[in-house]
Amino acid sequence: MAKIIALAGKGGVGKTTLCSAVVRILSENFPKERILAIDADPAVGLSVALGVETKETLDDIRREIISKAEQGEGKEAMELLGEARYRIFDALTETDGFAFLAIGRPEGAGCYCSVNNYLKEVIHMLSREFDYVVIDGEAGIEQINRRVMEKVSHLILVTDPSAKGIQVAGTIRSVADELVMYEKCGVIINRVEDMSVIPCLQIDGAEILSIVKRDEAHAKNDILGKSIFELPVTAPVYLGAKEALEKLGIIDGGKAE
Repeated sequence: MAKIIALAGKGGVGKTTLCSAVVRILSENFPKERILAIDADPAVGLSVALGVETKETLDDIRREIISKAEQGEGKEAMELLGEARYRIFDALTETDGFAFLAIGRPEGAGCYCSVNNYLKEVIHMLSREFDYVVIDGEAGIEQINRRVMEKVSHLILVTDPSAKGIQVAGTIRSVADELVMYEKCGVIINRVEDMSVIPCLQIDGAEILSIVKRDEAHAKNDILGKSIFELPVTAPVYLGAKEALEKLGIIDGGKAE
């Protein structure tokens, strides 16, 4: 089974950027391992951060399979499930260092319950096919509440120095303690300008994995539409993600825990 690394936090705290940095660092440290990046956030920003283009999303597949079933095309339920399995692998975008899958944005407003339930099963299935699965979770606690990420090896909470960001991260950790089976949990505090505030930014039960200073190099890359792979290894975002993975025991001189 894969090591599943899930990143969660309030929207706008840099979760997607740090998730893409985690994917890059894993691909650099483990070039022979199979790495999967899942964009589980309907805001669909991870593909841009990683510099990949999606051919098809998870929700595209879900809607097409449901449509076939509703139209009564003569296939039994198990046949449809088998077809969905192969379609998911077809939807993966393969690169030299990792594969990518996006949840997509369901049509219309309202609840994402159906696609989240589907995503839960997809994560379970794909974890058998990859060595590392990195999930950019939806902002907030919805996917934790619905047990989309029911079992992960590492839960990384991402926050900025704001009281709201810390509160949301703390809530996610509390809910995860009840609903998610995880082995290790920690927090990355992103976009820090004043280091003196750090003692006030504690989250019970979550070790501070790294403190990332405001990253001007990344801000410039973001404006220019460049991917995480074009960021220098001296950039705070890269170094912060690397330190977090080291503290979690995921990387250590290029070796897994």
